[in-house]
Amino acid sequence: MPTSEITYLGNLRTESVHLASGTKIITDAPVDNHGKGEAFSPTDLMSNALGCCMLTIMGIAAHTHQIKMDNTKVSITKIMQSNPRKVAEIVVLFKMPDNNYSAKQKTILEHAARTCPVALSLNPDVKQTITFEY
Repeated sequence: MPTSEITYLGNLRTESVHLASGTKIITDAPVDNHGKGEAFSPTDLMSNALGCCMLTIMGIAAHTHQIKMDNTKVSITKIMQSNPRKVAEIVVLFKMPDNNYSAKQKTILEHAARTCPVALSLNPDVKQTITFEY
């Protein structure tokens, strides 16, 4: 069964529908690539998916090991290259809550983040720069 259905709306805009939930996502081409930049671009979503996936897998590990990580924030910076036009690097900055994490807890969370399915699925040419601020 398909996961989503995507419709081209014109003017470099798409609408994706998650079929199981009905949730919708709009994308727009970025301003530097003929678009209006009024929504996430497809490459923004790809980069953002890395951070979401990392947090999700960290959340599973945190639940398993009784580690508190609610209110963790992640900042994503996408760096494009021009020829060929593609994502060259995704900078992921974790801002961890002040929970006095032990060295073991940090290792568990950081390993979970670095081994999430999106991180492992990205082409090795896409540099992943990952920093944790505790």
